[in-house]
Amino acid sequence: MEAYIVEEPGGKFRKTDLPRPAPRPNHVLVRVKASGVNPLDTKIRAGKAAHAKQPLPAVLGLDMAGIIEEVGPDVTAFKRGDEVFGMVGGVGGLQGTLADFVAADVDLLAPKPNKLSMRQAAALPLVAITAWEGLVDRAKVCAGQTVLVHAGAGGVGHIAVQLARAFGARVFATVSAEKKQIVEDFGATAIDYRSCSVDKYVEEMTEGKGFDIVFDTVGGATIKREVSDMMKRCA
Repeated sequence: MEAYIVEEPGGKFRKTDLPRPAPRPNHVLVRVKASGVNPLDTKIRAGKAAHAKQPLPAVLGLDMAGIIEEVGPDVTAFKRGDEVFGMVGGVGGLQGTLADFVAADVDLLAPKPNKLSMRQAAALPLVAITAWEGLVDRAKVCAGQTVLVHAGAGGVGHIAVQLARAFGARVFATVSAEKKQIVEDFGATAIDYRSCSVDKYVEEMTEGKGFDIVFDTVGGATIKREVSDMMKRCA
């Protein structure tokens, strides 16, 4: 099979031929139709992802969508020809998805929705998992809450907006003016962070009460401003 290897931190992708992997128990062989690329992929390639290390040289790539080519021993959840997607490799010594085929653990796969193309599905796993863990597993988002998503038009942010809406929350999202329409199309109220201060939009959007949940995908100075504002309100 054809694959792309990175041989050193920050190195170029080199096209090469590798043996097709064989599925182990609880694994399937997937013919990769599309592979997603996230900021985390670039950090792994640069050797700067302390929490997601991948010994080099290696085939990188976390997310993918494709068609099952072969099932391993004892696999009953999927069959040959099924369309699937998931975050299945590219860390911890596992082969990544920038290849014709990948052997994937079935516990990391899901059936690809019919309404999504392969490219759309391949762009979804990491950002959806991140948004779900933050909003649903940890923040316990629910109907009637007010939710602020920082960078609501970004990879994780635009999924967080849609998840919060799906759970019945009133959603607000900070974006630049040129991306206002994106979050509004997803049902959020857009906040231009460049022209509106934290104090001003908290007062206008929540009548000074503050948001029930703030989902920050930016960090740095953004989260510092939010913490400072919260401390002033609690004083």
